[in-house]
Amino acid sequence: MSMQLNVTHNPDLTSWITSANLVGQDFPIQNLPFGVFVTADQSEPHVGVAIGVVILDLAQVEQAGLIKIRNGSVFRSSSLNAFIALGSAVWSDVRLQISNLLRADNPVLRDNAPLRAKALVPQSEATMLLPVEIGGYTDFYSSKEHATNVGSMFRDPGNALLPNWLEIPIGYNGRASSVIVSDTPIRRPAGQTKAASQNRPEFGPCKKLDIELETGFIIGSGNALGEPIACEAAEQHIFGMVLLNDWSARDIQTWEYVPLGPFNSKTFATTISPWVVTMEALQPFRVSTPVQVPEPLAYLQHKPGIHHGVDIHLEVVLTPEQSGLPSTICRTNFKTMYWSMAQQLAHHTSSGCNTRVGDLMGSGTISGSEKDTFGSLLELTWNGARPLTLSDGSTRQFLQDGDELTLRGWAQGANYRVGFGFCRGKILPAIG
Repeated sequence: MSMQLNVTHNPDLTSWITSANLVGQDFPIQNLPFGVFVTADQSEPHVGVAIGVVILDLAQVEQAGLIKIRNGSVFRSSSLNAFIALGSAVWSDVRLQISNLLRADNPVLRDNAPLRAKALVPQSEATMLLPVEIGGYTDFYSSKEHATNVGSMFRDPGNALLPNWLEIPIGYNGRASSVIVSDTPIRRPAGQTKAASQNRPEFGPCKKLDIELETGFIIGSGNALGEPIACEAAEQHIFGMVLLNDWSARDIQTWEYVPLGPFNSKTFATTISPWVVTMEALQPFRVSTPVQVPEPLAYLQHKPGIHHGVDIHLEVVLTPEQSGLPSTICRTNFKTMYWSMAQQLAHHTSSGCNTRVGDLMGSGTISGSEKDTFGSLLELTWNGARPLTLSDGSTRQFLQDGDELTLRGWAQGANYRVGFGFCRGKILPAIG
């Protein structure tokens, strides 16, 4: 089932919060992403919505009777899970209520100065928390360009894709406990590595620390054990999307991944953005997915006439600690992904695997066809053989201590954008 556009998508809508109307603003009234925050004066976590440069505290406006949920209060919470669990009809209704409340011509909150002082929190004064309680995390490998680059690098370029890649969305079960919110520092991991010249491995700090530019989607309604989700129904089970950086220790990965796949090279940290952009907000930006050859098996086929891709611009900025000069090292787009979110979820549950509200599914590294669209340093430097030169003149094969990596993403409309904010992390030295 495809969502329909409604009044909340009107590109001419403006808000009485003037910062929401600025050109290039990530959080206009057409977006309204959900997150969880605390402040110095409010240690109890509240659910909020980003609008311009402020946060609308949903607990405060609900208490004042300006937003109503028949199912009871869910906004004084440390996660979005209770709200998400109420279902898609409630998500859409709350989004409509918030949109109406923030419209430029609605005086109810706009002209209530005492309530406005409590309900609007500057984002600069808030500490964002992990937006959902994540019971399970799965990472896919769904960019054909990325998989081809990696296959060419480490295998025969003429047979870069393994036979199963074009038949199933490849994925692995990651570590939910180490999914962290943006601006949490990343400690350089240690592990076993083995050089070709060595008889045995050694243990020590990772020397090839990397990023993976990804998006993630949040499960909005799960499925019972043994009951798969059909591909045509899969998007009804998705609440929204985040930016995701699946930090990777490439040298540790090279040694450990045979025969079962990555383990400690991936478990140490996965960073997500604090704001969850709803699928409803992204509906105007739906596009077709790449043609798939061979045609997928029946359980992975999309229903004709419905767009399952999303036109999301993505970029990665690397800022060295010493110079503080940022360098944009990648610009790409989510719409190039070969396997869609619906196909990923349908395949994930096709065995009967159950999913739950708040589960996180990573897209896998998002790479385009040109060098500056590659979503990892592994590709950008071709495993270190072609170092990058940054704005300050320094070079990188892989990440150095002190480097800060920032992922950004947005869907661009005619006169507004639906943005994701930042997904950011700084590298700290290894322990010991």
